[in-house]
Amino acid sequence: MAEVIAEFVGTMILIIFGAGVIAAVNLKESKAEGAGWLTIAIGWGFAVALGVYVSGTVSEAHLNPAVTIGFAAIGEFPWSQVPGYIIGQLLGAIAGAVVIFLHYYPHWKKTDDPGAKFSVFATAPAIKHTPSNFGSELIGTAVLVFGLLAIGANTFSEGLNPLVVGVLIIAIGLSLGGPTGYAINPARDLGPRIAHALLPIHKKGPSDWAYAWVPILGPITGGVIGAFAYTMIF
Repeated sequence: MAEVIAEFVGTMILIIFGAGVIAAVNLKESKAEGAGWLTIAIGWGFAVALGVYVSGTVSEAHLNPAVTIGFAAIGEFPWSQVPGYIIGQLLGAIAGAVVIFLHYYPHWKKTDDPGAKFSVFATAPAIKHTPSNFGSELIGTAVLVFGLLAIGANTFSEGLNPLVVGVLIIAIGLSLGGPTGYAINPARDLGPRIAHALLPIHKKGPSDWAYAWVPILGPITGGVIGAFAYTMIF
């Protein structure tokens, strides 16, 4: 149970800082409005690093169903704990999204563009092409899980691993994130998407459920591929 709570808290922290930086950049009359993609990529890197620091000593800080399933697929994590971890991650992501909704409360009404509001909560493709969008999420998550296994295997960064993981997230965002907004984490996308659908956001627009399966199945597939690729090579 402690591990599930840690996954909940760590994922909540991840979303508070990750969705928070998107809100800061995209919502009207925020002091960070228009700060751009670099700010978002760096913010997400710090978000993941801080989530890992919060929960890592208790649950090893998966914070991502694709990581949990990928690790289980190669025997690095027991399948019996997978459901609990995923539930904790999803609920933590919803909770983090609610915190950001409250934190930026007056800005939702000031922001006319429903797409800008939606972007705080969930991802959407820059160009809608489902096979490419799925492939982008698959590749990004495969790189993520491969990188996490590599980082975990190196003792030179011990103690600094969360920061190194944050750098990995920044690199993925800058290099691979443009096509879809790099969900690379089913809980990160689905949890806030659920919050977007349920919260009383002023003139929020649709939650784009037709696309929602892509940032769920793409990352899960990529996570398994990345995990097996690492074990085959090393």
